[in-house]
Amino acid sequence: MFFRVFLVSLLLFGHILAGPEEKEGVKYADKCEACKILATELQARLTETGKSHDVIEIGYSVDDVKPKKRTSYKRSELRLLESLENVCERILEYNIHKEREDSTRFAKGMSQTFKTLHGLVDKGVKVDLGIPLELWDKPSAEITNLKSQCESLLEEYEGTIESWYFKHQDNVPLMQYLCEERALVGQNHKCLYEVTQEKGDTGQKDEL
Repeated sequence: MFFRVFLVSLLLFGHILAGPEEKEGVKYADKCEACKILATELQARLTETGKSHDVIEIGYSVDDVKPKKRTSYKRSELRLLESLENVCERILEYNIHKEREDSTRFAKGMSQTFKTLHGLVDKGVKVDLGIPLELWDKPSAEITNLKSQCESLLEEYEGTIESWYFKHQDNVPLMQYLCEERALVGQNHKCLYEVTQEKGDTGQKDEL
């Protein structure tokens, strides 16, 4: 009886968390959230690829007389292309954390709600969410929509990203250059600086 009451309460709690935004409780990312996550993931990818100190040769000559141009991989177009490749696919690693109300609801790692649900299942409690257990951890509608928005932004602001990469990456953060100063001009951009505060922390920690 206890478990039945607990389950009903938990499912009702889930509906409250989902909110009244749409009929099924789905709240898609707005442009600010989409741009924030694109900038976050691209900056992370560039950090990963930027550790190389390799020098690469570009150009070619039919007679091999004219020397090829040597350039740092860190400053090369090759690095940018490799960093851009599949950057939006990284969004599929995100989950919806419906216990949060701001842009930090999009974050990697399992949400507290689903940790609780998985814990119940591990203890033998029957949890019925209306979908098979094996689909619980699949990307939600919000996440797949966010990935599509990322791809659209990437296509629309490809030239802006290139300009930042070749001219401004050392002195202006990508999120500021791409989102605040261009994609979101005249629009609300407060989500760009929202961070997650963990319980017990005196400061804030960004999980994105």
